[in-house]
Amino acid sequence: MNKSLHQFFTEDHHRIDKLLNKATEQPDEIEMNYYHQFRTQLLRHIKMEEKILFPAAKKANPVMMKELLPQYRLEHGALTALMVPPPTLFLIKVIRYLLEKHDMAEEEPGGLYDVCEALTHGQTQELLDQLIATEEVPVHPPNPAPIAMESAKRALQRAGYDFDEILRLTNNQR
Repeated sequence: MNKSLHQFFTEDHHRIDKLLNKATEQPDEIEMNYYHQFRTQLLRHIKMEEKILFPAAKKANPVMMKELLPQYRLEHGALTALMVPPPTLFLIKVIRYLLEKHDMAEEEPGGLYDVCEALTHGQTQELLDQLIATEEVPVHPPNPAPIAMESAKRALQRAGYDFDEILRLTNNQR
């Protein structure tokens, strides 16, 4: 099977990861220009999945996708909410952790991308054309209000993750 969609999304994951890595190259410092690019590109990626890939796969097999999509959508909601507060080193640790888990579940053999690729095999070029044409999501500057972080933590909780627990896990790995 041709894995053009899988490759497209996996390469996009790598491109987005590089932007986050550039934003955090300097220890204890966040380069806001790269972080802004990371935010806009991550949100564009989520938009491509939510507005193009998922609907096409759902149209092909609504029952299967009804079972598969809820967790990915909750994680997309959490990632989107995590883009609202100003970045801190702690916030970025949580974002990296969630992205690693999320991306792995999409990319692994038999994962979401393989399922979607199989379901939409007759539409690959049409979908790729739509994905490439997807515009960035307009973003506001980060919101420093405490409610922004509280909302992000609640969205993370709905997706099955705990902000403080992720920080404990990531601090123990170092």
